[in-house]
Amino acid sequence: MVERDRGLDPGPDRGPGRSVNPGPAPGGATGPNLGADPAPDPLATITRVAFWFLRHGETDWNAQGISQGNVDIPLNEVGLAQARTAAPLLRNRGIASIVASPLSRARVTAEIVAQVLALPVHFDPGLREVGFGVQEGHKMSDWFADWIAGVRTPDGAETFTALRTRTVAAVNRALALPPVVLVVAHGAMFRTLRAAMGLEINVRTQNAIPLFCEPTTSGWNLTPASRVNARSEATEQSPDRSGVASAQ
Repeated sequence: MVERDRGLDPGPDRGPGRSVNPGPAPGGATGPNLGADPAPDPLATITRVAFWFLRHGETDWNAQGISQGNVDIPLNEVGLAQARTAAPLLRNRGIASIVASPLSRARVTAEIVAQVLALPVHFDPGLREVGFGVQEGHKMSDWFADWIAGVRTPDGAETFTALRTRTVAAVNRALALPPVVLVVAHGAMFRTLRAAMGLEINVRTQNAIPLFCEPTTSGWNLTPASRVNARSEATEQSPDRSGVASAQ
């Protein structure tokens, strides 16, 4: 499957640390507030640099169709196996940087991949899943499509526009790291990236299937790792890519 489409300046490089600073808070604050999110911007766009995206492995709530949001649900045994299967698919892809959501389902998925790639993992709170407010811990239903459309937002939840803004800002920070970058995060969050890329929005991203996200002259391509040729070892060492249930 290849999907085509169209598409914040990258923030400062985070250096050697494992935590990524989201930068100044809205309103001009300059302190080290890692929880600060940018003001909602429905037109926020992704830096046009190719990168890999990996949704975390399965959790029990994914399997049951329950909204997780910011509830820190761990990977189940299936999810751990999915992460171990995904890891070797990302060998010889030129990946030099890994940035992940700090929620454990994404963190552990990233750490399993990082062990295979012999790379550190950077964490950016801007990559965390959407906060679904009162819907967290409840079955996914029709409210989810309404939330994406901006028709209604559950009490205490983040709007789709606000999620898009912080997600794009976080991905752009990640893309300022040495390429190629692997982003490990969440399903509802990835829908906002699809929106920023101009792709159909409400399409389910499968658990632990690496996607190569590549800008083109006409938009963006999303290609599963199984359809992207890996680099040869020689090239790697030389100087010089729907449903409502289980949304997050």
